[in-house]
Amino acid sequence: MTMVSIVSPISNGYSTGPEKIGSRWRAFARTAFPFLVVGGIWEIVAHLGIFPQRLFPTLEDVAITFVQLTISGILPHHVIETLIRLFCGFALAGTMGILIGIAMGQSRRAEDIFLPLVSIGAPIPGLAYAPLFLLWFGLGNLSTILLVAFVSVFPVIINTWTGGKAVREIWVRSAKAMGSDDRQLFRYVILPGTLPYILTGLRLGLAQAWRILVAVEMLAAVPWGLGWLIFGAREFLNTDVMLAAIVVIGGIGLALEKFVFKRLEDYTVVRWGMMVS
Repeated sequence: MTMVSIVSPISNGYSTGPEKIGSRWRAFARTAFPFLVVGGIWEIVAHLGIFPQRLFPTLEDVAITFVQLTISGILPHHVIETLIRLFCGFALAGTMGILIGIAMGQSRRAEDIFLPLVSIGAPIPGLAYAPLFLLWFGLGNLSTILLVAFVSVFPVIINTWTGGKAVREIWVRSAKAMGSDDRQLFRYVILPGTLPYILTGLRLGLAQAWRILVAVEMLAAVPWGLGWLIFGAREFLNTDVMLAAIVVIGGIGLALEKFVFKRLEDYTVVRWGMMVS
C-alpha cells in the first residue's frame, strides 16, 4: 500500500501568506512604537507651552517646514551635498581601515607600527583635528572629506584588527592541512571570520563620519550641506528648520542601516551561519 503523507507548510518551516503579513506588521509595529512614544511626549511638551513655540515647535510645524523645504528644492540640495562628502570620506576611510586592520591582524610588524598611532589618535575628539585640517587644506570640500575619512577610519581599523585576531587557530590549521595556499586561506577562512567585525567597524565608522561631517560643515565655509543648514537656522531661531534637517540625518542613517548594512550582513555572515539574523 502506498502511503501518501500530507505535510503542512508550517511543519516544513514555511509560513503562509497571512502569517508573513502578520509578522511584517509586528516587525513594523516594534520599529514604530519608540517613535510614537517620543512623538507623543514631544507633542505634549510643545502644547504645554513650557518653551516658546519658536524654540519648541510642534511636529506639525516641523512637517510643514520639511515639505516646504523639499518642494522648493532647498533640502534636497543640502542632502545631496552632504551625502557626496559623506560617501567620499567614508569610502576612503573604509578602504584604508580594512586594509590596515587586516595587515595588523596578520602581521606583527604592521601591528607594532600602526597600533601605537591608532591608540593615540582614536580617543581624540574629531573636532580637535578640524582646525588643523582647515589650515592644511583650506576651507571647502577637500578639508571636509579628508577630516571625515581621518576621524572615521579608527573604528574600522580597530574592529578589523580585532576580527583578524579572533579568527580561530584551528580553522587556519585545518585549511592548511587540506592544502590551502595563502590566497585560499585568506579568501575562505580569514576574510569570512573577520567580516562580522569589519561590518561592526563600518557601522561605528559611519556614525563617527556623520558626527564630524555635520559639525565641520558649520566651520568649513561650505555653501551647502545639512550642517550648514542647521547652523544657519540657528542664527535666525528657525528651530523647525533645524529639526527638519536633524530628521533627515536620522532617516538617512536608518536607511543605510536597513538597506545597506543589514542586507550585506544577511547576504554574507548570516547566510554563512556565522550570525543569527
